Amino acid sequence: MIDILVAGGGPAGLAAAIRAATAGLEAVVVEPRPLPVDKACGEGIMPSGVAALRALGVTPAGSTLRGIRYVEGPRRAEAVFRGGPGLGVRRTALHAALHRRATELGVRVVTGRAGEVRQDDDSVTTAGLTARWLVAADGLHSPLRRSLGLERPRTSPRRYGLRRHYRIAPWTDFVEVHWSREGEAYVTPVGEELVGVAVLSRHRRSHEQHLTAFPALARTLRGLEAGPVRGAGPLRRTVSAPGAGRVLLAGDAAGYVDALTGEGIALAVATASVAVDCLAAGRPEAYPARWKRLTRRHRLLTGALLGAAGHPATAGLIVPAAHRLPALFGAAVRALQ
Repeated sequence: MIDILVAGGGPAGLAAAIRAATAGLEAVVVEPRPLPVDKACGEGIMPSGVAALRALGVTPAGSTLRGIRYVEGPRRAEAVFRGGPGLGVRRTALHAALHRRATELGVRVVTGRAGEVRQDDDSVTTAGLTARWLVAADGLHSPLRRSLGLERPRTSPRRYGLRRHYRIAPWTDFVEVHWSREGEAYVTPVGEELVGVAVLSRHRRSHEQHLTAFPALARTLRGLEAGPVRGAGPLRRTVSAPGAGRVLLAGDAAGYVDALTGEGIALAVATASVAVDCLAAGRPEAYPARWKRLTRRHRLLTGALLGAAGHPATAGLIVPAAHRLPALFGAAVRALQ
């Protein structure tokens, strides 16, 4: 019998499979899309995510990121990462690196879609495969999370993300977060002549329309579009528990606050690794508490920043406050890295 079946071949799913294989367990990944998979993503990996990938033996090529810079009009604030750099990397390049490592370790990836889940005291079955355990890493809109009755109703305002690449040499080795009362634009260096620009907002508009809220940035990027626009959302997802029976949720499937702080990849790899560690130790019941501890800081800080950004009275104070209080801004960045 398969030890760990993984539903979803994105970063969280492949990270889970790699972790399982390095622990001597047989892991099989079920993924319906051809690899590598592209999707809307800010494409900046925080230092903790870079370290977590390295621990799995995954070292994708990309652009070194020195820190985070907030920009609003003439005001700016920046903080340098401590303990190592981050990495700007194309989503497809990251996915290809994870897939190569999984293949090296003998992980089998099968084409299919996890649907109905049947489980008993000793096994779990989905997509025609039976395993001792199932890690559901099937993304933000996780069908498995819904089918298991673990998704809570959405109560917060909806936020959406769009990403597009631009053929221009990066002008900084920081991730720039441009703020407006309409939303945020994240500029991430991902190559010698390429940047990714992700916009987050409550408004459903085109990428070009969103950029009008950032006139200086829009002027810099005009006419340099490279590739299609990719979108995601609504973003926020909450769960009643990160697992049920012989199924553990990992990555975005286990709940998602917002892309505002750029921790998606780091948390995907971390939660997937912890889920597998609990299974390998024979202690699946330990996962909910470990998941809460692992994600608590992200959930609290991202939620607080998101709340401030969502109110007209406070949205315009974020960058001025970061500018006036650089030590506090640096501490917040380091807390999230």
